[in-house]
Amino acid sequence: MDNNILIRSAEAVSMFCRLNINTKKNLPIRSSEMGMLIFIVKTEHPVSPVMVAEFFKVSKPMVASMISNLSKEDYIIKVPSSEDKRSFTLSPTEKAVSLVETTYCEYLKTMQLLADKLGHEKFTCLIGLLEQANDILIGGND
Repeated sequence: MDNNILIRSAEAVSMFCRLNINTKKNLPIRSSEMGMLIFIVKTEHPVSPVMVAEFFKVSKPMVASMISNLSKEDYIIKVPSSEDKRSFTLSPTEKAVSLVETTYCEYLKTMQLLADKLGHEKFTCLIGLLEQANDILIGGND
């Protein structure tokens, strides 16, 4: 493929990422931690660190770091397993639930804007292509 097209593509993707991340700057925690909190608050069953790592496709040490930070800031509580003393689930505190409730709509505002302006068909296509691209990049050089 032509290098000019690849450069333009890289610039477009970079700009999209910057614009999407910049809308979430007023959070008291990192956006990755906010994503984790949303996942914990919105999931109807107990969430384990392994579930978080698998859902976000990140390493267990990265999840452990986020858990540590969110615990220190009183957003989550580690609930020990009654069956296995080495494992635990993550429970949101009222502080976490409140933060998610007040910022969730703002967090999704960019996606709603895109859905409204692109229309259902183009937006669905965009998301499908992004999911395909993520799958390719997760697979690496396979």
